[in-house]
Amino acid sequence: MERDQDHPAETERVTTTDKADPRTVGQPARQAPAGPRPRVGRPWSARRIPAALTALLIGAAAGILLFDLVRVRTGRPAAAWRTDLADELATRPLDDLWIRIGAAVIGLLGLWLLVLALTPGLRHRMPLRSPDPRMRCLLDRDAAELRLRDAAMRVPGVSAARVHVSQRRVGARADVRFRSPADVKADLQVALREELDRLALARRPGLAVRVRPREK
Repeated sequence: MERDQDHPAETERVTTTDKADPRTVGQPARQAPAGPRPRVGRPWSARRIPAALTALLIGAAAGILLFDLVRVRTGRPAAAWRTDLADELATRPLDDLWIRIGAAVIGLLGLWLLVLALTPGLRHRMPLRSPDPRMRCLLDRDAAELRLRDAAMRVPGVSAARVHVSQRRVGARADVRFRSPADVKADLQVALREELDRLALARRPGLAVRVRPREK
């Protein structure tokens, strides 16, 4: 049976996370222009636990203070803790030991909150190269260490290997059972570089390899 010419040919469906534009349905996909790859960074952590703790402490302090102010407005005396705190702050000198300790603690807490606000976090997640800038791919650092360790163990002469991966550096240490340590180190560098290429990390870290003969 011949295909009905009134109906267009069925096109391949592509699943995306964004809603398709009805003006581009049925049109061939445009290729991305050649050029430098966009910079890919780590996603920002939601910081739910620090945000919840900060909101809880501020809310509790504000609620207690507001409750005491309402009591004073209704004709009752102020709470003893508030009058004692006001007297201590008014009479203690600035060079007092407890004043300095309290200021240091508050300063450290504020610095910690600033660091959390200005850094992305999620240091265990490493961004990968993506063909689409709207799609974000991540690799767990433990999985990267396992892949690189397996690649190191496949090098002839390596009896044990330890690999540590960070955002900027890959450190590998291997014990050599046989062969020359220099030859094993050269093969190990090649194997780890090839495995890093397969991982397709957005920011390729530096590589540092150390080998040592296995003690008998």
